[in-house]
Amino acid sequence: MTSNTPETVDFGFTTVERAKKRELVREVFDSVAGKYDIMNDLMSLGVHRLWKREFIQALDPRPNRTLLDLAGGTGDITFGWLKKGGGPAILSDINAAMLSVGRDRATANGLLGEISFMVTDAEAISLPDSSVDRVSMAFGLRNCTNKDKVISEARRVLKPGGKFLVLEFSKLQIAGLEKLYDAWSFQALPKIGQIVARDAHSYQYLAESIRMFPDQETLKAMMEAAGLERVSYRNLSGGIAAIHQGWRL
Repeated sequence: MTSNTPETVDFGFTTVERAKKRELVREVFDSVAGKYDIMNDLMSLGVHRLWKREFIQALDPRPNRTLLDLAGGTGDITFGWLKKGGGPAILSDINAAMLSVGRDRATANGLLGEISFMVTDAEAISLPDSSVDRVSMAFGLRNCTNKDKVISEARRVLKPGGKFLVLEFSKLQIAGLEKLYDAWSFQALPKIGQIVARDAHSYQYLAESIRMFPDQETLKAMMEAAGLERVSYRNLSGGIAAIHQGWRL
């Protein structure tokens, strides 16, 4: 951390000491890991499955390409990559509880032999330079303390000609839906979280973290500042989510 790095950072709508955010995020995902897939369906009314399908297509899986799936959690992107013909995959997450769910799902789907599992911090990836063809991150970047460092690390481990893709909640582009979207996020989601996962607080944080995440143009600029080239994005569902991508050339 440099002398110019702020000592505090957002944790949803709350400001916390920078050093504490990682542990607070870990506690959230320790809490929700067992119900994470069910809650994703409820939170997005199932639409996250369509977003992830688009994301996997954008990754362009090929047998001769390797994938690093950052914050891969329960494995949706890794599994989709392999089922579409992608090469060896590394399913990684900083949270061991989430990764354990991913390993169990890989075993149940007969994919265990095609995946390497790695507990790693996306801000300090435990891989050498220029080692993978694709880096993916779906709904994980907003939970990271230093997002610029994550993007820089993703570029570092990409081979020349490789691509980094981010699927993340973004800035809604349809003004008329803002009130409905806010009501769903801040009233319905915590209540659903309490009923299904016995944890309203974690889902309150998740809703808040979406609002605190950089908008489409800001994230595009961050990726360009990290040295990625031909950076672009595509809005999904009116900007509720977006796919950003950039190349290491």
